[in-house]
Amino acid sequence: MDPTLKNKTILKLKQSVATLPPRLKAVAKYIVDNPSDFGLDPIRETARKCSVSTYTLVRMAKTLGFEGYEDLRAPFRKALVSLTAFEENPEWVDRLRTAGELGEVQANAAVNTMALVQRSLERQTPEQMERVAKTLLAAPNVYLTAVRASYAVAYYFHYVGRMALPSLQLIPRHMNSAIDELNYAGEGDVMIALTFSPYSRETIEACKFARARGVKLILISDSDVISSEFTPEETLIASVISTHHFGCYTGVVAILENLLALLVHLGGDDATKRIKSYEDLRKDNNAYWIAEKKH
Repeated sequence: MDPTLKNKTILKLKQSVATLPPRLKAVAKYIVDNPSDFGLDPIRETARKCSVSTYTLVRMAKTLGFEGYEDLRAPFRKALVSLTAFEENPEWVDRLRTAGELGEVQANAAVNTMALVQRSLERQTPEQMERVAKTLLAAPNVYLTAVRASYAVAYYFHYVGRMALPSLQLIPRHMNSAIDELNYAGEGDVMIALTFSPYSRETIEACKFARARGVKLILISDSDVISSEFTPEETLIASVISTHHFGCYTGVVAILENLLALLVHLGGDDATKRIKSYEDLRKDNNAYWIAEKKH
């Protein structure tokens, strides 16, 4: 089997998704976003997750030029052999499961959290992460936008990241919209956008506006099939599958932590000096609580 068949199939899905009918589009988006699950699950389970019939999955295989559904799934199953899978639970997880109903809930959430970090990080190639970091460092202005739950993650990245990347600006600020803050943005500038399903209208509109201004877009999301109205320069995919009602952002934070590490490293002595200056400023202004010594 062609070892690149999985990647070629994903690329073909991305290129054709805008022209596919609604049900096939749903299948294409699911395969692109969940290649490991697609390789593992039987056809009925995949149909359930996509909310389509098994016939639709067979039709997708035919549309892509495969003889049948199993031929389409085969390269995804083969690729799983080379992946580092999260298989064994630590002993402490097993102990949680013996602690009653809430212990079981906690254990399931813990396993999911660790798996999300692994799955999100294994998707990021060194080549892409280097491109993203260097693009950010070379830009005169770097805008960072998110709303609602994603805003908290963006706030953290801005708070820490601005020490290594002084051009980083969190938008929207105060009561403005992100588009207001992009009024003077243009060629050479970069915008990082964080958005996860269900995608926030404000963030999508900001992405469209930024691209229209010639701003490079770095998208951090759970999918790179979001809107046909704009194309990001780079997309970093994080898994946000959760055991509860809301998305789990641990994978997102893991990707941002990796990006911070690259920015600090590539920033060299200048970044180190800026970080030290912030630390000195906080110490001089008693920003950190220090317990009084007992006499």
